[in-house]
Amino acid sequence: MSEKLWDKFLTEADKKILGKTGLSTQVGFGARPAILVIDVAWAFTGEQDEPLLESMEKWPLSCGHIAWKTLPAMKQLIEAGRAKGIPVIYTTYPTMRTDFWYAGAWAWKISTAGGNAPPPDGIDPNAVNDAIKPGPKDIVVKKYKPSGFHGTPLNSFLNLLQVDSLMVVGGVTSGCLRATVVDAFNENYRLAVIEEGCFDRFESSHAMNLFDMDAKYADVVHVEEATAHIESLENGLFNLPRGLTDLSE
Repeated sequence: MSEKLWDKFLTEADKKILGKTGLSTQVGFGARPAILVIDVAWAFTGEQDEPLLESMEKWPLSCGHIAWKTLPAMKQLIEAGRAKGIPVIYTTYPTMRTDFWYAGAWAWKISTAGGNAPPPDGIDPNAVNDAIKPGPKDIVVKKYKPSGFHGTPLNSFLNLLQVDSLMVVGGVTSGCLRATVVDAFNENYRLAVIEEGCFDRFESSHAMNLFDMDAKYADVVHVEEATAHIESLENGLFNLPRGLTDLSE
């Protein structure tokens, strides 16, 4: 059995217990997948690739280089999806009130909530990083809470598209990504979490949340496996938005 990212955090007792539970069964990919990109906004990546603590000086919730190094895998997956015509759906936060009242419970738990310095060059903290910015046929869902499903039309869009499975990237692994995966599991979607396409500012949280998701809710897979599955699908499976370039047709 190949070594897993989380193995170094498991005790010998953990490994023995895991072997007796029936957890971590691999369910495989679905026939009608969508790609779900969770919160890859400037607020969580910073506006440039730099060490985490340096990035946090300007963006307190940034994951800095940890996030930037996952962007190539995300781009690989997204481009494969677009080429095949499968849905690519992004989540991010809406523009907040200046008094940050909409944050609700975030303001109770995170002392830096709403505390970003003025964004460099007028960057919108909630806009998706340009390296993987949404295309004209992609869908963007705005959310106020960790899960992309909570209080949003995400599930209705997935039903409209007759999606049966999700390939998930983004961050943070232990927060909004995991919350979205759990809610997707609750709706009976097959789930693949792309290991190289997820980020978290804490190494241990990242590894152990991937472990938990792989054990209970999702298959944690490599980007090459996911793109190979996408490439095996038929073209034209989905009735996607026509996109801005097609509106005159």
